[in-house]
Amino acid sequence: MSVHYKFKSSLEYDTVTFDGLHISVRDLKKAILHQKRIGKNTDFDLQITNAQTKEVYTDDSTLIPKNTSLTVARVPLSASQQKRTWDRGEGTQLVSVMSKAVCTMKNLISS
Repeated sequence: MSVHYKFKSSLEYDTVTFDGLHISVRDLKKAILHQKRIGKNTDFDLQITNAQTKEVYTDDSTLIPKNTSLTVARVPLSASQQKRTWDRGEGTQLVSVMSKAVCTMKNLISS
């Protein structure tokens, strides 16, 4: 299963692929940071918004259904928050491997 996301400044959507019917906001953020090769220590957070409903997902444990289109924005951490450290656990690696496979398939199809 997958969700589609794009940064506000981007014109095209990217895809994060995962097992199951939902992905948590936390796992999605990890996957995006890994896919975009952003370091695991950051001084910002990612704001995830549903592209259709404009709902902002503020709780990292919220589950996002498959086939959802999302908008992502980098937002500064508040003064009370410290740098975010994103754990790149096994689940994120699986998402990364699956995302690379999807990108490779897209490249082969468009060639």
